[in-house]
Amino acid sequence: MVVVIDPQLAGVAGNMIIGALIDLGAHPEETMEVMEAAASYFGGVDVKVSDVKKAGIKATYVEVKKASMPYLRYPEFLEKIEAINHSFIDDGIISFSRRVFHTIAEAEAKIHGKSLDDIHFHEVGASDAVADVFGAAFAYFSLGLDKEKVYSLPVALGGGSTISSHGRIPTPAPATLEILKGAPIHGGPVKVELATPTGAALLVNMVDEFKNFLPPIRVVEIGYGAGKMDQEFPNILRIMKGERSLEEDKIVLFETNLDHLSGEVIGNLFDDLIGEGALDVTITPILMKKNRPGHLLRVISKPEDQENILRRIFKETGTLGIRIFPQVHRTILKREKIPFKVNIKGEWTVNFKVAFLDSEIISARIEYDDAKRISSKIGLPLREVMKIAEEQFKREMVNKIEGY
Repeated sequence: MVVVIDPQLAGVAGNMIIGALIDLGAHPEETMEVMEAAASYFGGVDVKVSDVKKAGIKATYVEVKKASMPYLRYPEFLEKIEAINHSFIDDGIISFSRRVFHTIAEAEAKIHGKSLDDIHFHEVGASDAVADVFGAAFAYFSLGLDKEKVYSLPVALGGGSTISSHGRIPTPAPATLEILKGAPIHGGPVKVELATPTGAALLVNMVDEFKNFLPPIRVVEIGYGAGKMDQEFPNILRIMKGERSLEEDKIVLFETNLDHLSGEVIGNLFDDLIGEGALDVTITPILMKKNRPGHLLRVISKPEDQENILRRIFKETGTLGIRIFPQVHRTILKREKIPFKVNIKGEWTVNFKVAFLDSEIISARIEYDDAKRISSKIGLPLREVMKIAEEQFKREMVNKIEGY
């Protein structure tokens, strides 16, 4: 499964996230209980969940009314967080909530030029923010979304100015902007605050990756969480659950030019890098500066193997520099290895590498080592063995697999 949070029209706030998660299936009464229990350590809140319509779209609205409480310094605030005790609040929820508040505290500390110990939580440390963070954390974990890949679309910030405990400040609030550094954002579409510090901190701690556009998925469920204000547009946050139509993984790409190695060393380099964990190695003849012939070495590896691969390239080639393209995205088809019996001058059990796009077979190829084994045993050219095997697989298996 994959999750996409969509704050690109109406921004993001803590209660909007909770509303969308309840709309997706989180238990409303249990979520309310968690919110009120956590906030009781900070003066208390009253929580109400209701169905509303925003510009004609039905959504879940979570209303949080707070009681007043003196402001706390960050260390004191964390002590109270650690003291929260409720049967629905486990260590995972506590840990996630701490990360969210740490994100806010770091932003406030940087903006005000203070250390974390000297930060006093104002609006973001009030009981309603505690309720929002713990309610969102509980709903998020109860739906198992912590185990899924989570994307976010760009965040709408609003515009204009707003009143805070420090007086009038621009929108987005400095803390919100600091928290969302590096994420795709845009102003508008109205002159009000659409993204709050709490909402922004929850978002960046839930999201694995920001996307400018909706990634390729098959949407299964959609949850709508409503904001308080009525606007000319739907003041809602959408959260979508779906299934990937194409898989992605993260890879690291290395490349370097070689102009001083013999063919034997280059051939050995290929085997060494594969043995070190490289996913793929290509060596391409090139013409370098001053018209010198050489080779372009390109290596793909998993991020966790990049240090070993890097060291191996330096040691084996003596190159003075390696270009690194970190965290490149690779779109991959779903792949399976399927055993199959072929009849080529006798019966042989071989493996086929089969690639799927949705439920459709895109390619099916016999494993090279299996084809080579049959070719050497019966004296038939390798290309003929591969052609016969793949024709038999296509004739007998493709309709069966796609129909299944």
